[in-house]
Amino acid sequence: MMSPSTCIVFDMDDTLYLERDYVRSGFDAVGAWASENAAIEGLGAAAWRRFESGHRGDIFDRALEDVKCLQASTLVPELVRVYREHRPNIALAADVASSLTQLQMHACLALITDGFSIGQRNKIETLGLEAWLNPIIVTDELGEGFRKPHPKAFECIERYFGRAVTRFAYVADNPRKDFKTPRVRGWTAFRIRREGGLHREVECPDGVADFEIARLGDLNDWLLSSSSSCGN
Repeated sequence: MMSPSTCIVFDMDDTLYLERDYVRSGFDAVGAWASENAAIEGLGAAAWRRFESGHRGDIFDRALEDVKCLQASTLVPELVRVYREHRPNIALAADVASSLTQLQMHACLALITDGFSIGQRNKIETLGLEAWLNPIIVTDELGEGFRKPHPKAFECIERYFGRAVTRFAYVADNPRKDFKTPRVRGWTAFRIRREGGLHREVECPDGVADFEIARLGDLNDWLLSSSSSCGN
């Protein structure tokens, strides 16, 4: 059985749920707002089509063009606000609740997540993550410039547990920013490649994790095996 002196820290987007579900939920909220407040129909669907085709960055501007709306310059800031503040229609990936419940019996569990605070907090509440994870660190709340790969969030986790925890692991999905910092600090890095994950096919030589998994059940099996313990 794994020592309770181990802490497993999770990313959230595309690690505990599929981020594309949040994007779809946000576009639905934007479409409903635009229909009710600006008499614009089909905006959410237009934005989703742009997203599905690989478009990123200025989706609302382009979606407004697609639905023949000429008010883009005045509407976009409000659409962005609606997207960020909406209550998302998302759910944990199928393996997450049972895996976290099992892991909770053997390790401390925590969260480090990037993204605008209000949106990330709405996701955390909707997914019910407080039942398993503590502390929960939203890097946006640490101040400007502290999103991953900045080490501050990881330092906060280490200070929170102090000497009670001697082994840390980080489970995340994006090699562009998620793994270099924890590995430098001696943490074990797990990359999860979920079907449908937005960064599933990304390869980054500087962002190689120690292990790759397809679901949290794989993490459970490795961490709870009699022959392995968080990379040591």
